[in-house]
Amino acid sequence: MIQRVQSIWLFLAALTLFLLVILPVLIIHGAPGDLTFQIGGIYEKVNNISQKTESFTALFGATIAVGLLCLANIFTFKNRTLQKRIILLTIVLILALAAWATNYALHIPRISAGFTLSAGAYLPVLSLIFCALAIRGINKDDQLIRSADRLR
Repeated sequence: MIQRVQSIWLFLAALTLFLLVILPVLIIHGAPGDLTFQIGGIYEKVNNISQKTESFTALFGATIAVGLLCLANIFTFKNRTLQKRIILLTIVLILALAAWATNYALHIPRISAGFTLSAGAYLPVLSLIFCALAIRGINKDDQLIRSADRLR
């Protein structure tokens, strides 16, 4: 299970999705204080005190669910076609999560004041790359098994 390279790629994809929950996506600079947009909600920092001003429970739960799906997919290593289908579903869900988070970010009132993309903004792209590399590893396993079957 863990000796296959696609298991490592799937673990790294799940790890980046879980890091997306912790790391800020963007920081909005404003007059009274900075707003930090995370997947869990919006945090406002005034006088070095950070308070949660808005909560995104559904987005937070969906991100955790996609990360768990990616992590659980490691254990379907015996059925490679199912594993590829689940990875394709995960890719679609990651794209949907990124669109959903972008929609929330665009509706923040002070976004026109200026913002800085943080590390969390790049994590969905990184998890998509890891999922694509996992599919490539599964395809290499398929080729190896087909060539071994031809030798028999």
